[in-house]
Amino acid sequence: MTYTTLELLGTLFFAVAVIHTFMVGKILHWSHHFPKDSLMRGVLHLLGEIEVVFAIWASLFMAVYIALEGWTSALTYQNSLDFTEPFFIFAIMVVCSTRPVLTVARHGILAVSSGVQKIFKTPAISTDLAVVMILGPLAGSFITEPAAMTVTAFMLNAMLQKETNKLIYALIAVLFVNVSIGGALTPFAAPPILMVASKWGWDFTFVATHLGWKAAIAVIINAIGLVLIFRNEFKEGCITLKEVEARLARSQASIPWQVILIHLLFLAGIVITGHHRNAFLGIFLLFLGVASVTIRYQDSLRLKESLLVSLFLGGIIQFGSFQKWWLAPLLSKMNDAVLFKGAALLTAITDNAALTYLGSQVDLSDSSKYALVAGALAGGGLTIIANAPNAAGYSVLSHKFPGGIKPLNLLIAALAPTAVAIICLWIL
Repeated sequence: MTYTTLELLGTLFFAVAVIHTFMVGKILHWSHHFPKDSLMRGVLHLLGEIEVVFAIWASLFMAVYIALEGWTSALTYQNSLDFTEPFFIFAIMVVCSTRPVLTVARHGILAVSSGVQKIFKTPAISTDLAVVMILGPLAGSFITEPAAMTVTAFMLNAMLQKETNKLIYALIAVLFVNVSIGGALTPFAAPPILMVASKWGWDFTFVATHLGWKAAIAVIINAIGLVLIFRNEFKEGCITLKEVEARLARSQASIPWQVILIHLLFLAGIVITGHHRNAFLGIFLLFLGVASVTIRYQDSLRLKESLLVSLFLGGIIQFGSFQKWWLAPLLSKMNDAVLFKGAALLTAITDNAALTYLGSQVDLSDSSKYALVAGALAGGGLTIIANAPNAAGYSVLSHKFPGGIKPLNLLIAALAPTAVAIICLWIL
C-alpha cells in the first residue's frame, strides 16, 4: 500500500471531518455559552452546522494543497473533479420543494392510501405513513433518489405535528435506509449503481432482477415495521394526508392545472438531463424565471437549504480521490461475504457512490461486484454522509432536531432497518 504525502493528508483531513460530524451537537451547545452577538458564538454556530463541515475541512485541505504543490497544481486538481451531482441535487431540491410538485405528490400518495384503507380497513394515519414510506423511496428509482428524498421528507414534515426524540430518529433512519435501497429498481437512479452500471454492463433487467425486488421487499418491511412499532406515537403526534390537504386548502390558493403541468415538465427535464450539468442547469435557470411569474402558487424557494446540501456534497467530493490509496487495496483483498459487510460499514464513513466508484477500479468477479454494490446500498442510512440524498432529507427535517442531529443516535436508530436491508439483499 503506497501513498503520497497529499493522499495521506487528504485522508487525515477527511477523517477529522468525519469526527467533526459526530460533534456538531456538542459544538452547537457550546455556542450558547457565549453572548448572542459575539464572534465566538457565531464561529461555533457555523462549526455546528453539519452541512458546512466537509466544506470547511476541504477548504483547509486545499490551502495545504496550494502551499505544498502550488496554485497551478491545485487548479488542475479542481478541474479534474466532477461536481455534477451537487449541482443536480441543488436544482432537484428546489424544484421538488415547490408547492405544485408537492401537491401532486400528496394527491398521488393520498389516492393510493385511500384505496388501501377501503380494501383492508386500516387506520388512516398508519396507512398514510406506510404508503409514504414505501412509495416515496421506491419512486426514487424513476425520479432519482434526491427528488424522492425531498418529496418524501416534505410529506412527513407536513404530517408530523408532535414527536418524541426516539420517534424522530427512528423515522429519519428508516427514511434514509429506504431511499438508499429504494432506487435499486433501475440502473440510473441510485448513485452507487449509476457509478458502475455502464462499466459493468448492468442494464435495467439485471438491476431489477438482482437488486430491485429484494430492495422493494426491504422497503416494505421497514415501513410497515416502523408504523407498527410506533403506531401509538404516530396516532397522537401526526395528522392524516386528508387533514394536511384540508389545512392547505384553507390557507393557499388553488393551483391551476397548467401551472402544475409546467412544473412537472421542468422536473422531468431536469431528471432526464441529470447527468449533463450544462443541460439541467439551463433548464433550472429557466424554471427560476417561471417560478417568479407563478409566485402566487409558490412558497419561498428553498435556495439556501439546497445550496447548503450542495456544499456538503461538494466537500465530500473534494476528498474522494484521496481515499483510493487505502480503499481500493482493502476492497480487492476481501471475499464476497466480507466485501458485502465491509462495504456496508465503510459506507458509514464515505459516500456509497464514491465507494462503488473506487471498487469499479479494481478487478472484481461478478459475485464480488454484486456484494460491493449491495453492501453500499444497505449501509446508506447509517450516517448523513453515507448516501448523498441523506443531506437533502435532513435539511427538510432539521427543525425536528433541537440542537442538531446527533450522528451516534442516528447510527443506533439505523441499525434495525439496515439489518433488514442486509438480510434482504444478501440472503434472498
